[in-house]
Amino acid sequence: MTERAATGLFGGTFNPIHVAHLRAAEDAAESLGLERVVFVPSASPPHKRPTRDDVMAPAQRRLAWVRRAVAGNPRFEVDDVEVVRGGLSYTVDTLRIFGERLAPERPVFLIGCDALAEIDTWKEPETLLGLAHFAVMTRPPLVGCPLTEIVPAGLAGEFRFASSGDHAEHRRTGTWMRLLPITALDVRASDLRSRLRSGRSVRYLIPEGVREEILQSGIYAGRGASASDQEGS
Repeated sequence: MTERAATGLFGGTFNPIHVAHLRAAEDAAESLGLERVVFVPSASPPHKRPTRDDVMAPAQRRLAWVRRAVAGNPRFEVDDVEVVRGGLSYTVDTLRIFGERLAPERPVFLIGCDALAEIDTWKEPETLLGLAHFAVMTRPPLVGCPLTEIVPAGLAGEFRFASSGDHAEHRRTGTWMRLLPITALDVRASDLRSRLRSGRSVRYLIPEGVREEILQSGIYAGRGASASDQEGS
């Protein structure tokens, strides 16, 4: 890693935001020496669509919940660029915007290893990979998995991989990619939505103030269930 970066970008639906998101951002800030981590909630994610039995909370709600969740951490910020832009949220467009804002600094894009494995299905992946540094967040059992086994084969030629397998350099832009082990908290938004639909507790999985707002909204409640039915509210 030859270039130090000060700004991390953490994109996602945050549907809803939970403790594993926050812990991952804290781990990234600490490990990479970032001055700030900017959460960027999406408006409408191209790869995720609500189903008959599932719900995508409105973008403005998710944005408000993220702002509330990160309010106590001075290194955490929230940017509404994707929500304000509206429509489908493409990461390549967002990285272009932040690249212009931060130039000559390049941001660090925080991405899960599962998402990186599918990045060849994203918009303009070749361009995308050269716009930022990439911190690839890993949890057991993939902590020791080399980048050569995660980066899609069609894009691997864009990088020079270290023999250790834990970092790489983009051939054209000089940006770096590295594996970033994070605290193993197996909390998933899809499971939280399922819990909320069935009236099960999500206490200690979602920040308390956000949990209260989610319950009051009733957005994730099962059909015919009211917010007062959940967790004895």
